Amino acid sequence: MIIKKITTTLLLSFVALLAFSQTNADLVGEWYNDKEDVVITIFEVNKTISAKITWIKSPNDKHGNPKTDLLNPDESLRDRSRIGILMMYDLTYIAGNIWDNGSLYIPKNGKIYSGMIRLKNENTLNIRGYIGFSFFERYSSTWT
Repeated sequence: MIIKKITTTLLLSFVALLAFSQTNADLVGEWYNDKEDVVITIFEVNKTISAKITWIKSPNDKHGNPKTDLLNPDESLRDRSRIGILMMYDLTYIAGNIWDNGSLYIPKNGKIYSGMIRLKNENTLNIRGYIGFSFFERYSSTWT
């Protein structure tokens, strides 16, 4: 009787774990940034998550030229268009609804941070950029 209870408990725990586990497919797709003026496309590469800018509401500067990556610390990349820039890479699924241990590039300030994604619900992502430990947050955004 005890073995049956233990087996039943373990089986139910395993089923519950599967029901609440996330996959990279839960993130893959197009997401708006918090201002809804940029679309970021998230995709999977070798079991990790990456993302690139695929649409900008105002893609041109005041002179009608495509906006470029002017603040990139690598001077050779400053002339590239913002559309197509890889913003995130190498994020790996950790547990629950968290992907971490990757990098996050923010073109608006030219900074690269360690990156973390939290899937808040099926329509909302919380994006965090940090230095060192995740509680040293330097960037935060919500994507929908």
